[in-house]
Amino acid sequence: MDSVRATPARCCGQADWLAARQQGRHDVTHLRDQVRSLQRENLELRQQAGYWKAQHARAVQRHHQLEAEVERLQGENRQLQSQLFGRQSEKSTSADRRNVLDGEQEDTATPRQRGQQPDRPGPKRRDYRHLPVRDDVRELPPQQRICPQCQRPLTPSDTEDSELIEIEVQAYRRRIRRRRYQRTCACTGCSRTLTAPPPPKLIPKGRLGLSVWVEILLDKFFSHRPTERLLAQWRLLGLDLAPGTVTDGLQYLEPLFTPVYQALLARNAQAGYVQADETRWLVFIVQEGKTGHCWWLWVFVGPDTVVFRLDPHRSHDVPEGHFAKDARVVLMVDRYAAYKAMAQVKLGHIVLVFCWAHVRRDFVKVGKSWPRLKAWALAWLRHIRDLYRQQRQRRAHPAGSVGFAAAEAALRQRLAAMQTQAVTELADARLHPSCRKVLASLQEHWSGLTRFVDDVRIPLDNNASERRQRGPAVGRKNYYGSGALWSGRLAAMLFSLLGTLAQWQVNPRKWLTWYLQSCAEAGGQAPADSTAYLPWNLSEEQRRHLSNEPADSS
Repeated sequence: MDSVRATPARCCGQADWLAARQQGRHDVTHLRDQVRSLQRENLELRQQAGYWKAQHARAVQRHHQLEAEVERLQGENRQLQSQLFGRQSEKSTSADRRNVLDGEQEDTATPRQRGQQPDRPGPKRRDYRHLPVRDDVRELPPQQRICPQCQRPLTPSDTEDSELIEIEVQAYRRRIRRRRYQRTCACTGCSRTLTAPPPPKLIPKGRLGLSVWVEILLDKFFSHRPTERLLAQWRLLGLDLAPGTVTDGLQYLEPLFTPVYQALLARNAQAGYVQADETRWLVFIVQEGKTGHCWWLWVFVGPDTVVFRLDPHRSHDVPEGHFAKDARVVLMVDRYAAYKAMAQVKLGHIVLVFCWAHVRRDFVKVGKSWPRLKAWALAWLRHIRDLYRQQRQRRAHPAGSVGFAAAEAALRQRLAAMQTQAVTELADARLHPSCRKVLASLQEHWSGLTRFVDDVRIPLDNNASERRQRGPAVGRKNYYGSGALWSGRLAAMLFSLLGTLAQWQVNPRKWLTWYLQSCAEAGGQAPADSTAYLPWNLSEEQRRHLSNEPADSS
């Protein structure tokens, strides 16, 4: 009974076990399916996480790139604003947009005061004894020439003298009265009446005298005023000239200065040291192969000559054609690429030297465009300022002296330190791109920037040529270039002539009067020997007579 009763129990337990095992297998299969699903989901999530991490990294990188781009554009915007609305002059002012970076002078012990400097000699007192004197005797009224008490008359004695400087400008008609002579003899074959010859005229059929043309040339090309303003001023004096008469006369005068201009070109091209620069100049003519009216006025400043050349192009052909193919010249220029493309430069005949003032402007632009780089720019500006100071100290001593040698040693040490610093900063991968660009340009032009150390003729900048360009630039804005090619040529010739006369300290009014009088005596043509009028061919007596210094009338 007991065994029979136990059999169903065992069968029931085995069935349960089988069912449990079957359920376990089912559960394991289900769990495995869940694990596979979770693994797939996990893999997908990991892939998505990696994708979004990559997207985030790209977004962060793009964000940094956009921030750098915004900073660059803001810097360029500040730079363009300064170029467009800032002062174009090198003169220092208290305005914000100037060629000085705020904080550049903070480390100086005593700021420079305005006006006369303590270490500079004052200007000499003007001497006007060469001017003619017109006496103006001042008398007491007759009723005051008596004693106020006894009414007895006063006796005149000496005078109490003082002077006033006056000027009188007056237009007048010069009436030419040629004396006629009647013969008193009975000779045959001779005219009975002889007439004195007429005075020489600059323009054979013109009515304007030589002094009028001298004033017109000086006012237009020396003072750089529009001729219309001069004519308006003369109308206030009672002289009403037609603008067309003046224009026709200037066109007639243009060939008279050609021989002198050619001589200036030849002498300037033979100089051993020259500064060069260029500026735009409008010529309102239509020329085949050229679009627009923008020409270029080039200037070449030598030791004793100034030459302007007007050309429709700004290419290297202009300075290349100015000098001979085998010319040996030290040419100071800015970093314009046309000078580097000259054939004489590539052959090594012309040695280029570069301007430190342009390098200084690079650092000023960086400091103004990117405020966070201002400290870096100020440090380099202090180096350049010390460079100028040490160069002045070197030039204050004669060559070969002990002071000259000491100043030159300090100058070379300063340049070596600047070059070392530039190389070190360029090796830093974190250097700002604008700083890298400025320092790369500095390194590229370093040999030309440091030639002044071995050649005392070379200054630190080409400001002399830029100052020569200042007058024509003012004239360009006043009378908008030239309306014809002949007027452009005349402007280039007169700018060259007046600049050269200034270098020789020759009074342009005296020289023009002398030269144009000789042209008038030659029948309105250039003198046969124009070389006699060149400043370097003048005698000492002629130089004293034509100099800016007034003659001693004591």
